Amino acid sequence: MKNLFNLVPACCAVMILASCGKTTETNETVTETEVIDSIASKYLSQPLISDHYTADPSAHVFEGKIYIYPSHDVESEVPEDDLGAHFNMMDYHVYSMDSPTSPIVDEGKVLGVDDIPWAKRQLWAPDAAEKEGKYYLYFPAKDENDIFKIGVAVGDSPTGPFTAQPEPIKGSYSIDPSVYEDTDGSYYMYFGGIWGGQLQKYRNNKFDDKGSAPTDGLPADDEAALGPIIAKMSGDMLQFAETPKEIKILDENGSPILNGDNDRRFFEAAWVHKYNGTYYLSYSTGDTHYIAYATSDNPYGPFTYQGVALNPVDGWTNHHSIVEVDGEWYIFYHDTQLSGKTHLRNIKMAPLKHLADGSIETIDPIN
Repeated sequence: MKNLFNLVPACCAVMILASCGKTTETNETVTETEVIDSIASKYLSQPLISDHYTADPSAHVFEGKIYIYPSHDVESEVPEDDLGAHFNMMDYHVYSMDSPTSPIVDEGKVLGVDDIPWAKRQLWAPDAAEKEGKYYLYFPAKDENDIFKIGVAVGDSPTGPFTAQPEPIKGSYSIDPSVYEDTDGSYYMYFGGIWGGQLQKYRNNKFDDKGSAPTDGLPADDEAALGPIIAKMSGDMLQFAETPKEIKILDENGSPILNGDNDRRFFEAAWVHKYNGTYYLSYSTGDTHYIAYATSDNPYGPFTYQGVALNPVDGWTNHHSIVEVDGEWYIFYHDTQLSGKTHLRNIKMAPLKHLADGSIETIDPIN
């Protein structure tokens, strides 16, 4: 039962307690399968992968198939802290699915930290893009100075192999790269994350080490929150074609979402999709655990907050992607169902519905 990871010991404990609680009036027993099924029924969706830990799923349809580019969680001896040092991921695998209901296939390891000349550690959430038959894997990593930069690796197939460029993208910083292909053929990278993602250390693309605590460098609670960063990609997809710009997220009155508005402000995991001509920016609120979304008529924004796409999951983090497959929409996300540990996550997927008024129906990942 190795695919259940740490779930089995927990199940056994539940079984023992359940057995102790039985009266002499019945001979019923609780089987391991029943306990596992009971735990699984708590969740809207089940893990897509159960033989190792995965998180931050970036899903795309390439060549008629679904490809998922997640991070690869591992056990770490690094102590847990609020800057995420214990998320000590070292490589990437790619996964494929013929359809949303078909089995998922592990296409194998496609890139490791040792394959990246400039990277030192922490291969966090990646993304991928395709242009003219070439495939690009974008990833954050810490350099020798423990500063996050964003790199790119190139391959001839959605499953690689990918060869990393010798240097990070010039002018890149922070984490969570997400590359959106617009309907006019333009490509944009959205990136950034506060706390361990280091975005709070930058203003106007300039780095200033503003202290070691997670909140050092953040605006005051009554000031505008930091937004994700956008940059149009160069024709070869290897660099920015412009100076990165901060995106503004506004409330219903047109005022900036404030830093103290933890239920609505941007934390990390920016993702953009377009529906009926409208740009949807979805993102994690971090310490309040929502996947929120905002809309605009321009990829640069400003975006107006609209609501919550996905309510909190089990575990501290969530990081998602939203993709259309054969006319239906799906959200890919993660939780900690298999391990119960913050840094050992598993990816999932669920249908996502745009309502007639353009809003997204809020998904409850826990029944």
